[in-house]
Amino acid sequence: MIEVLPREKSFSGKVLIAGFHGIGATGYYAIRYMIESLGAKRTAYVDSDLTAPISTSRGGRIVTPVELYESGDLVFLRTEFPVQKENEFTFYRELAIWAASAGFSEVALIGGLDATLRRDDSDYRVVFTSSFKPRGILETSKVLEDELIIVGPVAVLLNNLEIYGFPAYSVIDYANTERVDPRAAANAVKVLSEVYGIHVDTDPLIEYAEKIESQVKLEVQSLKPKDESIYT
Repeated sequence: MIEVLPREKSFSGKVLIAGFHGIGATGYYAIRYMIESLGAKRTAYVDSDLTAPISTSRGGRIVTPVELYESGDLVFLRTEFPVQKENEFTFYRELAIWAASAGFSEVALIGGLDATLRRDDSDYRVVFTSSFKPRGILETSKVLEDELIIVGPVAVLLNNLEIYGFPAYSVIDYANTERVDPRAAANAVKVLSEVYGIHVDTDPLIEYAEKIESQVKLEVQSLKPKDESIYT
């Protein structure tokens, strides 16, 4: 069971945007970055016995596992700590049911897609529930190829929002499966920024990505055997 507190909080007409700790931690970093860049304010908490028994603090205050932040008509679901695998299906199914009944106009999800599946120069793919009507950049974005599989929280949410006939979509960015991928997060932020007419500077994310990529390159080079010349 999940409960959003305070109970009297209204989300009528707003957009719910969510991302998680999946491939490249794409969704998590995109959500966290947009919250910080837009100065979104924490307005609600998601309470559940299915969330991880973990807490932390940031800026002198407690950060709970799942929280809601608002900036204008956008509501960001921030999952600071992943829901444990055995609880994932139940938690996100209940979250979908709540989202479909809380008055939101639509749900936008951010996920990661194994970069080895890339077949062109596109940075991402999109998927829509049957009741979602694509607009703007989403109309011209490439839809995820048939038979490719979506897993985890994004899959559970999409499945249930489809069942409930609720308008939702996901931007799934090609990402590195072996490490965090802020470049993929930046690509997602760019798409969402265009969809909702907001300005979020992604340069810091790209710089972070370049730093990580440079470090990885150096590590790979350090593992290569050094040439040795033998003189006789």
